[in-house]
Amino acid sequence: MIEGSSTTDLLFVFMLAAFLGFQLIKRVSPLLHSPLMSLTNAIAAVVVVGAIIITSEGDATPLAKTLGFLAVLAATINAVSGLLITDRMLKMFRRKGE
Repeated sequence: MIEGSSTTDLLFVFMLAAFLGFQLIKRVSPLLHSPLMSLTNAIAAVVVVGAIIITSEGDATPLAKTLGFLAVLAATINAVSGLLITDRMLKMFRRKGE
């Protein structure tokens, strides 16, 4: 856990980030879907790296290792499927000869 932070503080930050993220994504124009998808893929990549670092610590508890593994799995699936969806959307805008 972060030094000097209580569980309540961390829970508050998590809830605030979830609410703000939802509001931000909800208001995005459909024209900006591909750039937004690219941004979420970048965030998922950061989550993968962070989860790998947490999971690989020697003094990590079994719960931390399990949650870290699930975070790596979920973020990897999110990043790969996001890239596939973005590629599929971009193919719709290509000319037939390309």
